[in-house]
Amino acid sequence: MASFALVSTIMPRGAGDHPQTYRLALTIALTAALVAAIFGALPIAVLIAAFAVPIVYIVYMYDVNQWEDQPIPVTALAFVLTGVLAAGFLGLLKFFGWLAPPVPATDLNGITVGGPTLSGILIAALLVPIVGELIRQIGPVVLASRPAFDDLMDGLTFGIISGVAFSTADTLVRHWSTLTGGFVGANDPGAWASLIFLEGFVKPLVIGTASGIACAEFSGLGKGYDGFTGRYVRGLIEAIVANIAYAGGIYLLAQIGNPTLRIMLQLGWALLVLAVLIIRVRNVLHHGLMEAALEASAREGVGSEAGVGTGDGLEFCGTCEMPLLANSAFCTACGTAVRVRAKAGRPLVTAGTAGAGAAAAGAGAAGVAGAGAAGAADQGQGQPGTGEVAEAPPPTQTTDAGGPGDVEPDPRDVFFDEEEGR
Repeated sequence: MASFALVSTIMPRGAGDHPQTYRLALTIALTAALVAAIFGALPIAVLIAAFAVPIVYIVYMYDVNQWEDQPIPVTALAFVLTGVLAAGFLGLLKFFGWLAPPVPATDLNGITVGGPTLSGILIAALLVPIVGELIRQIGPVVLASRPAFDDLMDGLTFGIISGVAFSTADTLVRHWSTLTGGFVGANDPGAWASLIFLEGFVKPLVIGTASGIACAEFSGLGKGYDGFTGRYVRGLIEAIVANIAYAGGIYLLAQIGNPTLRIMLQLGWALLVLAVLIIRVRNVLHHGLMEAALEASAREGVGSEAGVGTGDGLEFCGTCEMPLLANSAFCTACGTAVRVRAKAGRPLVTAGTAGAGAAAAGAGAAGVAGAGAAGAADQGQGQPGTGEVAEAPPPTQTTDAGGPGDVEPDPRDVFFDEEEGR
């Protein structure tokens, strides 16, 4: 579970059938973008870097039918809507001069970069990550609220594609001057290649996995979607913190004067943030895949046991919210007994009831004993000369009215009767 397998993390459903397909597609796109950057074809390199990951991911969604035969709503809400909102937000910041590119294109020709400013830090490390994450949640939350897309895996996938769409808009807005500048010769091809790799491949994965964590918590486990719960708030905070760490580190490291050193440090920092996010996503992915596998087994059946079909007869564990197999006595995921019934409760005996019962039982026992003693006395008197002496009957109690009352019970009998009553 805790591994750095990138393709199986962001594309879990298709990685088991043909894992090399998407890995090969990403490798070809990365190679083409780097070659274009090395030879100075920067517009081509930026375009490939901006659209390579989104195109591969959309093909993945089509391949595994992640959109449940509804490609237009899913693509419109998860990709197009996020891209349009992101382009408008980032374009507005750039229009007012508040969105400085992490590495200005002129800087690679030797122009010295100024030091960080307070406004620059607030915009790059707080405003853009926070508002950007809220923008990325709109489309996936609307989709995950629909019954067809309320699984945890759906929320994770929609969050990743929304983050990738935001990254595409961010790359286009920040490097628009490079796109429209035509073919230019690069004085430092290695720095440009590293920048293309950072902007086109590492950044989409960082933003996408962070948004996927929050959207997965919105979907949650069990029947339906969890909605705006505490777990979703925690996932949203995790996504925002990860984006703040990434964007803040990129902005501060962009102030280094040496272009090669700057790009390499930025790339190293971005890879570190991505590694942490991948481990976190794989933990979420573990629960999502288990939920999907148990739901498939419950609906299709296991062995001779028939499944519940595609209707609403699927049951869920009250402890871990995982699907339950048909007629199972225990939850397959957490082991909780789900078919145990509570025992019938014993009748409650109060102190007064116990005392009355004990007195009645003692009186009955004393009466029997008295009758037996009297019979023995009569038998002894009727047989003179036998040498046997008849025992005297036990004394009787008087009531408050002065009449004969019940015989006082043996204290040991009362004690045991009271204990049995309890």
